[in-house]
Amino acid sequence: MTLRKSAGLAALSSLFLPALASAQEAVLDSGDTAWMLTATALVLFMTVPGLALFYGGMVRSKNLLSVMMQCFAITGLISVLWVLFGYSLAFDTTGMEEGVLNFSSFIGGLDKAFLSGLSTDSLVGTFPESVFITFQMTFAIITPALIAGAFAERMKFSSMLVFMSVWFLLVYAPIAHMVWSGNGALMFDWGVLDFAGGTVVHINAGVAGLVSCLVLGKRKGYPGVAMTPHNLGYTLIGAAMLWVGWFGFNAGSAIAANGTAGMAMLVTQIATAAAALAWMAAEWLTHGKPSALGIASGVVAGLVAITPAAGTAGPMGALVIGLASGAICFYCATAVKRRFGYDDSLDAFGVHGVGGIVGAVLTGLFAAPALGGFGEVDSVAAQLWIQIKGVFFTVVYTGIVTFAILKVIDRVMGLRVSDEEETIGLDLSLHNERGYNL
Repeated sequence: MTLRKSAGLAALSSLFLPALASAQEAVLDSGDTAWMLTATALVLFMTVPGLALFYGGMVRSKNLLSVMMQCFAITGLISVLWVLFGYSLAFDTTGMEEGVLNFSSFIGGLDKAFLSGLSTDSLVGTFPESVFITFQMTFAIITPALIAGAFAERMKFSSMLVFMSVWFLLVYAPIAHMVWSGNGALMFDWGVLDFAGGTVVHINAGVAGLVSCLVLGKRKGYPGVAMTPHNLGYTLIGAAMLWVGWFGFNAGSAIAANGTAGMAMLVTQIATAAAALAWMAAEWLTHGKPSALGIASGVVAGLVAITPAAGTAGPMGALVIGLASGAICFYCATAVKRRFGYDDSLDAFGVHGVGGIVGAVLTGLFAAPALGGFGEVDSVAAQLWIQIKGVFFTVVYTGIVTFAILKVIDRVMGLRVSDEEETIGLDLSLHNERGYNL
């Protein structure tokens, strides 16, 4: 049986041979370069301003700036860590060999630390390596920023910075390496299909968010005190920005201006629209009225779920993935959260974690040509098992390491703001600012 990755990030194994597509072996393509520059800007647009507004509108007014501050600070922090160590830990392939399990199967080395060896002539495929580095940086930025939605309104800013730094190096970089770096990487060799980040970004962030909110505990007064979003206009604007930016996220992951990018764009739109309608319908049937917050959440759920499948699913597969993710994420963000009582403030797990799991598993189904997909899948059952195995590994690894990081930080410097600071609001207590002048 042959299970092979489609075009996109998973197909980069050939690019990370020792010379990393040297200028003598590859020719720069201006069309590919222009598209990847555009896609990179679109993905950065997803975090600032997209996610900052999406999350900012959902918190109480006294915490608006704290959430936006976290998004901006994470953007700066991860950008620096990426060029120092992250890119190398994720994409250095020294010591990797297909079918051989060793230390390099789990994490890259440091041969590319401080972007060693990078020049204006360095190419990845048909565009500059500098563009690839920046493109991947934007993925690394948004992943920890997503986690912040789970513990919004209660974590110390200083502890957040330490947590995100350590988590990025010990969780994000290894998972990215295992899925995307090529032959010899653990989940790549398993045959896990993750076109643009279902496991690397969304399951990773969602599980870390769930662990974070459990370790920190509930917000003061939750669930008895109403904690309604203070500005759903911000949230809808942020969701719209995420929707637009996601075309860079998914179509950009084709790593070229080609037919795969075009199909990724189409299926992204189909799944997102279907998920928005599915969440709206489920909410309408359950609560009697559809809400703006609900349709915005459905949009994000669809974007999340189609991400791993964007390079292999066909249009009808995308429709099913969207409908399934909208309905399932609605149920998990409402009924399941109430049943178990955890305080995932902005539903980072309910939307990103659950949506990522739904999408990653259904990728194994709808990548099959018999079901309208474009993946090279000989056995649907076998590919489904590989996808489930990849999901399980990511959940367990991320959950355990995230828990350990949080416990150490809590012991050393504490994680949570004081009751008084939480009551005042993090805008004033941590940043001495107000989002609104009363």
